[in-house]
Amino acid sequence: MELRTLGYFVAVAEELHFGRAAARLHMSQPPLSRAVKQLEAEAGALLFHRTPAGVTLTPVGTVLLDEARSLLAHADRARVRVSAAAGVATLTVGILGGGSDPGAARLAYAYRRRHPRIDVRVRDTDLTDPTCGLRAGLVDVALTRAPFDGTALAVRVLRADPVGAVLRADDPLAGRDRLRAADLADRSWFQFPPGTDPAWQSYWNGGTPREGPVVRAVQECLQSVLWNGTIGLAPLDHTLLPPELTVVPLTDMPPSRVVVAWNEGDTNPLVRSFLETATAAYRN
Repeated sequence: MELRTLGYFVAVAEELHFGRAAARLHMSQPPLSRAVKQLEAEAGALLFHRTPAGVTLTPVGTVLLDEARSLLAHADRARVRVSAAAGVATLTVGILGGGSDPGAARLAYAYRRRHPRIDVRVRDTDLTDPTCGLRAGLVDVALTRAPFDGTALAVRVLRADPVGAVLRADDPLAGRDRLRAADLADRSWFQFPPGTDPAWQSYWNGGTPREGPVVRAVQECLQSVLWNGTIGLAPLDHTLLPPELTVVPLTDMPPSRVVVAWNEGDTNPLVRSFLETATAAYRN
């Protein structure tokens, strides 16, 4: 099993849709489908149940997803250590996946123009690690959202976004102009896996312990809302939703802060330049 193919599989497993996974990987859908079929042939079992609406993981696929994530994370750590030993001019940026933020696009354009010879590597992460691999030493800097445990990290706020409740379009509350968290108290809210940063989990549960399905990726959250009526939360204006879902502003939720985070005391000039460029990109 090649690492690239495992990366394709993880993208499909997190997006639960071949088309969205192909877009995320910047490739067309047919070669992605062929790669997954080849992986299924190597595994000797189906990894996905396919439907017109998308895909779901089979039991074998669920096992492979955990293993593939571990293998890819190990490969990332190896690349970081080898690059450091070789003295290659690289910057590894962790980005919280699942959003559509024009500020991030402006930042990428401005940084590439400022440092055209630097090898910028991007690590797209799921919702289980708000530091995007920074705390694990997998990235040099993270473009993410707070709150999370900031021990030994430095954080700069770039923007604060109001938050809304993601609901099915036919939900009785979907027609409301605004909601309060108390209006959703009797509903199921999505949860992150055990071990996820407590401050991060608490924020996306409205500051109150909740019960609900465990998810890892944005698309899993949206599918949980669609299939089960689970309450999802999302920043207003920066989340692409299918027509079957809608978002209603939550008036008593603190805003979701877009931040750049780096290791406290890091003197890497490429990181300092990234901070300066990010501040300017999000200010414009």
